[in-house]
Amino acid sequence: MLLSINDVSKSYEVDGRAVAALSSVSLELAPGRFVALKGRSGCGKSTLLLSAGGLLRPDGGSVRWGNIDIYALSPEERAALRAREVGFVFQQFHLVPYLSVLENVLAATLGLSTDATPATAHRAHELIDRFGLSDRVTHRPSQLSVGERQRTALARALLNRPQVILADEPTGNLDAQSAAVVLDELASFAHAGGAVLLVTHEAEAAARADECLNMEAGRLVGAAAAAV
Repeated sequence: MLLSINDVSKSYEVDGRAVAALSSVSLELAPGRFVALKGRSGCGKSTLLLSAGGLLRPDGGSVRWGNIDIYALSPEERAALRAREVGFVFQQFHLVPYLSVLENVLAATLGLSTDATPATAHRAHELIDRFGLSDRVTHRPSQLSVGERQRTALARALLNRPQVILADEPTGNLDAQSAAVVLDELASFAHAGGAVLLVTHEAEAAARADECLNMEAGRLVGAAAAAV
């Protein structure tokens, strides 16, 4: 398995009381799989995604990338491994506003111990061309359309050839055409041997996945094959 989430729980303190965001959640993600996690806002989807990506330590349970328990690593070791193994795509893009498209894509190398190599820079340009951004390479995020910002974020996620992509509502701000581009790329990535976990509340996005899991109140409550 590329990603194994085992009995993970997470609570937050709200007004002096503990509120469970995740309750004993287990999930496995194999190579070649595109899995959607669907549910209403506040059900724990994003908390699960952040825990799966090594960004939010759970209160209990374990998260493994391959054979590695990621929360047994130091923060520095986890960051370096995350930079190599996981690509993130978020609804709000998280682009650096003062960097160009090219610089934002290359920012994926910041978690690595070495600077971007000529081969990495070449791959960045290839991804920028592939996503139709070659005439935007020096533009800042404020000069891009919403769809162009998300394509820049997707290029960044793919730069280091990760094993897994974790996508949190990546089509939430997009028009239908831009959303189709993102979902096509996620499907292609998975079917080429990677793995995708997509958090969404949109039925159309979930239908692109191989499998759709449903979450309610911090628990997985069932699974159904997504429509083809």
